[in-house]
Amino acid sequence: MEQFLETIVGWLWGLPLIFTVLFVGLYFTIGSKLFQFSYLPHIFKATFGKLFSKRDKDDDAKGILTPFQAVSTAIGGSIGVGNIGGVATAIAVGGPGAVFWMWITAFLGMMTKTVEVTLAVHYRGSDEKGNPYGGPTYYMEKGLGEEKKFKYWKIPAILFGFGIFTTFFITLQNYTVSEAVSSTFNIGMIPSSLIYVTLIYFMIYGGIKRIGEIASKLIPFMSIFYVLAALFIIFKNYDQIFPVFGLIFESAFTGMAAVGGFTGAVIAQVIRMGVARAVYSNEAGWGTSPMIHSTAKTNHPIKQGMWGAVEVFIDTIIICSMTAFTIIITGVWSSGLDGAALTLSAFEAGIGQTGRYIIALSVFLFGLTTTTGWYTYYEIILRHLFGGEKKVKVKNKTIAFYKWLYPVPGLLMVVYAVSYDMPGKAVWYFADITTAIPTFINLIVIMFLSKKFFELLRDYKARHLNIGTIDPNFNVFYEDKVKK
Repeated sequence: MEQFLETIVGWLWGLPLIFTVLFVGLYFTIGSKLFQFSYLPHIFKATFGKLFSKRDKDDDAKGILTPFQAVSTAIGGSIGVGNIGGVATAIAVGGPGAVFWMWITAFLGMMTKTVEVTLAVHYRGSDEKGNPYGGPTYYMEKGLGEEKKFKYWKIPAILFGFGIFTTFFITLQNYTVSEAVSSTFNIGMIPSSLIYVTLIYFMIYGGIKRIGEIASKLIPFMSIFYVLAALFIIFKNYDQIFPVFGLIFESAFTGMAAVGGFTGAVIAQVIRMGVARAVYSNEAGWGTSPMIHSTAKTNHPIKQGMWGAVEVFIDTIIICSMTAFTIIITGVWSSGLDGAALTLSAFEAGIGQTGRYIIALSVFLFGLTTTTGWYTYYEIILRHLFGGEKKVKVKNKTIAFYKWLYPVPGLLMVVYAVSYDMPGKAVWYFADITTAIPTFINLIVIMFLSKKFFELLRDYKARHLNIGTIDPNFNVFYEDKVKK
């Protein structure tokens, strides 16, 4: 089974998709004149800087969540087991060099995420209550279908939706959380899973708004808590920091020979693991977090798009790097372990038993915010599927049923893994399979809509940075154009 899954992952995450991920990020980076680098101070000022202002112009804008609640939910959906178990598996399979390719993918992904979030906000629609929703299926319908007159826009939309919903049945958050909690507190994976499921029901019961409110309080705490613990271990071994950088850069271009329990990796495997894990972790190009960003109160799509860039930076450049350095600097990366077990081992080696408790708690919180964040993605797709006044009752009943069904597949995955002793690598191979299909489709679509993004970027610079001339006839939101 494991070899079969590895073969499928090798095919899906082969050269075509890896090239597409890197090319699209590079295309928008160059086309925007290195926007995520040259305007980085402005990006942070326009995002985190606004959190400390008493009142923002966006306060009166249409939306369900505040920009910070939206990005907290999105970060909650991306900062999760991928940052702990995913990074560990990337290193366990691809070696330390995989970290370098995670960084490259993330820096380019900052621009990719900016683009997809911007398009999701621009093309978003409203339900019968006036609440805005958007995402890839929305910009496929309106951008490809209505603006570009592409009659077959439903084909990529259906394939994208199918790819996203496969993660509903093949999910690993519950598995990774149960594995970490069980191995730390010796209470069994299935009881751990049941506790986890109970908390999921509590969080999603209030819908997207409650999830956003909880995430905005939970995400900052858990991220700072995890980073401080990792920094303690890194600076405790400060003399190894430069050697770790050397190992990462050297093995990124040469592959890695077998060391200890590490079986070795060729250069293609190093790149594939780095790119695949980066996408799974920060979701840039996957088309997921733009769905929750589309519900934010904002008066310009680029404003929320910049939150997307910040999201990738925090997720991969900060959180994933902390995990990677902790694993490599403690020397446990070649122990033969993988997934959350490898990260648990690293923190235990660096801090002792306390480190294991820290990771168990982090995995639990990260997994919880990821699972509830992903709930919002599925709900938004369902809202689009059952859009229209005639389908309101069907939509409401479907969403109500979906709330009760949502946590069940994760619980069943744990029961199956325990019953059949499924290895951790096999679970992560499933994750790679579910990521590949929607990512490839979404990246191709945003390339076709690149002209619209660059128009929105020029308009934002003219309106908010005094660069260029404002076009009074330009429609910041697609709905404005439709109304005219």
